[in-house]
Amino acid sequence: MLAFCGGACLSGLEALPILVEVDLAPGLPGLQLVGLGDISGREARERVRSALRNSGFRVPQTRVVVSLAPAQLRKEGPSFDLPIGLALLMATGQLDPRWLEGVWAVGELGLDGALRPVRGLLAVARAAQRAGARALIVPEANGREGALVGGLPIWPAASLRQVLEALAGRQAWSPAAAALDSALPVGSPDLATVRGQLHGRRALEIAASGLHHLLLVGPPGCGKTLLARCLPGLLPPLNQHQALELTQIHSVAGLLAEQGGLIRQPPFRSPHHGCSGVALVGGGLIPRPGELSLAHHGVLFLDELAEFRREVLDHLRQPLETGVLHLARARQTVSFPCRLLLVGATNPCPCGWWGDPRRPCRCGERLRRQYWSRLSGPLLDRLDLQVMLPAVAPVELEDLAQHPLEEASAGVALRVQRARQRMVARNPGGLSNGQVEMEALRPHCQLAPKARLLWRKSVDGLALTARSASRVLRVARTIADLDDSERLEAIHLAEALTYRCLDRHQSRPTP
Repeated sequence: MLAFCGGACLSGLEALPILVEVDLAPGLPGLQLVGLGDISGREARERVRSALRNSGFRVPQTRVVVSLAPAQLRKEGPSFDLPIGLALLMATGQLDPRWLEGVWAVGELGLDGALRPVRGLLAVARAAQRAGARALIVPEANGREGALVGGLPIWPAASLRQVLEALAGRQAWSPAAAALDSALPVGSPDLATVRGQLHGRRALEIAASGLHHLLLVGPPGCGKTLLARCLPGLLPPLNQHQALELTQIHSVAGLLAEQGGLIRQPPFRSPHHGCSGVALVGGGLIPRPGELSLAHHGVLFLDELAEFRREVLDHLRQPLETGVLHLARARQTVSFPCRLLLVGATNPCPCGWWGDPRRPCRCGERLRRQYWSRLSGPLLDRLDLQVMLPAVAPVELEDLAQHPLEEASAGVALRVQRARQRMVARNPGGLSNGQVEMEALRPHCQLAPKARLLWRKSVDGLALTARSASRVLRVARTIADLDDSERLEAIHLAEALTYRCLDRHQSRPTP
């Protein structure tokens, strides 16, 4: 006897429809699973049999063949346990096939028949909605996440027995509570806590306004990490589309909070400098999103940037340019979005004290050049803002303590929001100046006469590459937006040029 139940498998950030087919045939008792399932999927044989027996259902004493169609798609994870169990109950006559017409199911079964949550439920629910499913049966712990997709009935249950009782009408489905917004623990400090470093504070405001990638260079203790951690507090909250997209990424990665609500605040990701290329950009045998995509619409902070392996950092070059990461594998090709704000922080040399007037550098010229050779020229070209932060002496800290606090994040965030509104109204797709194609931004980069003269001298004097020159114009356009100016004046261009310290010093920081 044949039986069927609908489900889904994850492919990158999307879910694809899967049909679970069960066939009972004469032969020795056993369950054979076909259809390119991974190890956790093949182990479903034992989980499903134990769950059926411990839930009080009859286990078929015959040969059982379970097929996950289409067979060419590689399946991963234990989310097929529930549809396999329901199809088995249907094939043995313990479940009326009419109850599952147009219904999808997803969930992991415990040996006692309990339903456990699975990752990527939001992607599965959106796929079920697109396919016109009548309803989606999910584990109770995934109910709030599934409820984020409006227009699709979500039927949460705590166990296999409860699913059968609810399908038969003898018990009501567990109500899916309204999903609360998930709060990412960014721990963003207020910008008022940053004393001094006016150049760094201004660079932070420009970066947040135009989403320009930022590099902070300075000795230990000058405030690089503190400045970077203030950045999420300057970014505007995510809109509905951005929140849904980011939440789906975290759901597929298995990092969504237990309440399963939308993530409305920009994320802040800070991987260790020893992380691998797969951990940073994503990948694996079955590709999953890495830190690059987990920071989508937020901040990716790479502390001790020069300590990352060069081959790992070079993985960032193409995604930073396009905002999309394409991963090609032998069996599949997936794409992960990664429109983010990259912030790097590094010391000027291995010991950290190159250029400090109070402490001599112990590295020497050879070690300093070797240290900076880890950062390729193409990667540095993509960092719009390059800021040298001076050391803060203890005497200066004492003087700063007697002055009132600097401007708080709320005031800076208001200016950032106003500048962002100008960009949204002007740029195609509502993109920021750091993300929009230069051809679309060029008509809005008209230089005033004095600015044009300064521009010609700067291009020749700094030997800017074509990419570096376009980055300077983008930053100048953002500064003009902060000043509510339609035209690029000389003052806007001059300030933008102060953020190319590595170009001025042949890719080597100098005080």
